[in-house]
Amino acid sequence: MKKTALALTATIIIVIILISIPLSIRTVEASNGDYSIEFVNHAIKILYNGYVLINDTITISGQGPNVFFMGFPIKYQPYILQALAYNESDSFPVSLNVSFEGRIGFYGVRINFTHGTAQTFNVGFIVSNILLSQNPENTSYYLLDFPAFPSFTKPVATCNGSIVLEGATYVNGSQPVTGFNYQQYNLTAFTLSPGYVIFQLTDSSVQLMAVKELNREIIVNEIGEIAVSDGYYVTNTGLSELSAVEVILPLNASVLRTTDQFGRTLSDSSFIDEKIGRYNVSFALPVETNGSAWFFVQYSLPSQIYLSAQGGTNLFNLTLLQFLNVSYYVEQASIAFVLPEGARISTYTNFNIAKGPFQESLTINLADISPLSLIVSTTALQVAYEYNPLWLAFRPTLWMWAIAIVGCSVFGIWKRPKIPERISTMPVAISAKLRLEDIKSFISAYDEKRKITLEIESLESRAQRGKIPRRRYKVQRKILETRLNSLSRTINESEEKMRAAGGQYAELVRQLEIAENEIDEVEANIKSIEARHSRGDLLLEAYRKFLTDYQRRREKANTTIDGILLRLREESR
Repeated sequence: MKKTALALTATIIIVIILISIPLSIRTVEASNGDYSIEFVNHAIKILYNGYVLINDTITISGQGPNVFFMGFPIKYQPYILQALAYNESDSFPVSLNVSFEGRIGFYGVRINFTHGTAQTFNVGFIVSNILLSQNPENTSYYLLDFPAFPSFTKPVATCNGSIVLEGATYVNGSQPVTGFNYQQYNLTAFTLSPGYVIFQLTDSSVQLMAVKELNREIIVNEIGEIAVSDGYYVTNTGLSELSAVEVILPLNASVLRTTDQFGRTLSDSSFIDEKIGRYNVSFALPVETNGSAWFFVQYSLPSQIYLSAQGGTNLFNLTLLQFLNVSYYVEQASIAFVLPEGARISTYTNFNIAKGPFQESLTINLADISPLSLIVSTTALQVAYEYNPLWLAFRPTLWMWAIAIVGCSVFGIWKRPKIPERISTMPVAISAKLRLEDIKSFISAYDEKRKITLEIESLESRAQRGKIPRRRYKVQRKILETRLNSLSRTINESEEKMRAAGGQYAELVRQLEIAENEIDEVEANIKSIEARHSRGDLLLEAYRKFLTDYQRRREKANTTIDGILLRLREESR
């Protein structure tokens, strides 16, 4: 009896297990989805700076999965910088470098459909421009190494491939890339399809470069005017010299001025397409391969579009979109808002706020800016602040008080009783005789000194850019410095003779020394603000203001020296 009961129990357990197996299989199939992949549009777009946007539009039929897997050949793993899954109404979490059902040689990607399965969705990737290379013998020819088709865990009925690049001519490609548009029916599961395409470009629609930094500073003044400065730090990664680059500005930008890192105006810059903000920046000197350069684009934006006031209050809203319509990849970016003096911030999101005694500013730091990152993040950056128009009188009031205090001080000093001056009883020295040859020698030596100083500056610049070998630089600099020391002794001797001559010559020497001291002081101040700006201790706007002031002072001192030398030339005739 006992054995019969045990046998019956075992039979029941086996039957339950056999029944539960197909049920569990159906449960797993339901969670993973009983679906098929009907169509995939595999679009490859080469961005302006050579980075690649891969966008796969996937259409499935049947019961969609909760988790969807796709992949690429493992060789592309180091070059995938960014990924995003989305459809018209939502975006989905993406996990990179996951197991591709245990298959070797694949770079797996997992998409989680957290809000229900999508029948049609997109998966986009940003790939490094290292995969795009130029032909050293003919730099108009490019080779792009890319995944010709993505990999899936199920077959694909139809997979269309396309390479989006205007102004290019197809030259050659690996199978199945027989042109800029190609197709594959019944693409098998777990397909490994690395490929390449060779094409020719005769224009500048692609510039191989890395945009290392993009720093945007937005300044709102007391009357609501908006001034913007975009600073770009780019590195030339191509084989050709980089003589111009294209950037995207906000819509309705006007009153443009483009400068290099030294504040020099790049006058050949102009709009390519003002409607979408395409702007061409032409460098004064081309950027060589592996070389880097800063440049700045300054412009104004209409306050009636980007700045709004709440009626009857002192509240204002400043609204800007994040780098709209960019056609390139940016590694690091920042947006800084500098508000007028007296403004107090009401609301802000994801900003670092800096508060001064009279002024507040906000900064947001961003990374990996590209057309892909802007697909689902076109939300505007908004800053609400409170500003009382009475602050318009703040600076004028300070100036009036300062003028009043200075005026009272001067009046008090002027009214103070004067101490009688003592009459000197020292004998007057007889002025030494000054020959015309001494004046001519001074002028000639001074002109040559200025010429050698410019040669040293040019030599220093060429050495920093690697134009001349270091050993040759040291030898040439030593020769120029030796000659400069000899000229300085001649100039000092002539100056002593002119001082001894007295009268107008002594006065000209005094004015010359003042101008030279002014130039030395200006040069020291420029080096100081450049060091402070590079450390981040000095804001860009303040740095430019100081630099402009110092350059003006240097030009004025040089004009004074030119006038003194001209007068001495007239005296020596």
